[in-house]
Amino acid sequence: MKKHSLKEWILATRPWSFPASAMPVVVTIAFLCWQRDGAICLWAGLWALINIVVFHAAGNTWSDYFDFKKGVDAADTYGNTTMTSGQFQPKEIFRLALVLCIAACALGVTLLLLTGWELIYVGLAGIACTLLYPVFKFRALGDLVIFIAYAVAPTLGTAFVCTGTYDPSVWVVGLPVGLITVAILHCNNTRDIVTDRRAGISTFAMEVGLRWSRIFYWCEVLFPYALVLAFACAGLLPWTVVLTLLSFPIALKASRLMQRSSTEGVSVISNLDELTAQLQLAFSVLFAVSLVVAYFL
Repeated sequence: MKKHSLKEWILATRPWSFPASAMPVVVTIAFLCWQRDGAICLWAGLWALINIVVFHAAGNTWSDYFDFKKGVDAADTYGNTTMTSGQFQPKEIFRLALVLCIAACALGVTLLLLTGWELIYVGLAGIACTLLYPVFKFRALGDLVIFIAYAVAPTLGTAFVCTGTYDPSVWVVGLPVGLITVAILHCNNTRDIVTDRRAGISTFAMEVGLRWSRIFYWCEVLFPYALVLAFACAGLLPWTVVLTLLSFPIALKASRLMQRSSTEGVSVISNLDELTAQLQLAFSVLFAVSLVVAYFL
């Protein structure tokens, strides 16, 4: 069996995708800091940040393994090439996924013991989303699982460890960030409709078709801007959130690229997931910065 370097093992977890899970936690911490005038348990929030990134790494490798075994990722697809290129054997990725899942659970249990047993609800949701994601993904429920795993669970979980309560007000940050996060998966599935159908699986993009997939994508990347402005008008967010508009040109670029797929084919959106991930990172960073600025004003 080929010996792999530490760098290769790290790259096998797809670290470039980690902002999708990390940024909801970062924005939630910033929101709670503004909302509660800094009276939060910051170390617990940072622990939660590390925990969800490890869970994300476990989920990536777990999903990659089953995508390869199911034939979703193949030599002629746009999917992950960790195994299709022969760099790693499937059993190596499977073992990596198990090790990461055990590490994530250990971190989660320790945080639970330090903050409160009620955190178990988010923990169980995280484990379920990680281990059952391939099952749901192949049955057109992947988008829903991603929203729960990277919007609902991290924001509520972060609120609990930082404040001791499941503060429902965090939905004002979880919803806009979560929609863009789901868009990363959705544009992937839109691009892969043909090859996913060949593999015998069903995705949300396949169920609604190309036309509606484009419409849903536009809503996922554009509606968050309307949401943060509406929440600011309602007094639920500070007016500094207008800083998120600085990322709007990226959203427009992504939307136009998706529109081109209607005339030029899905190959034109082969790298749209990367652009959408950049949008999610830019939007979230600006969102967090705007909340920190509001806290100090």
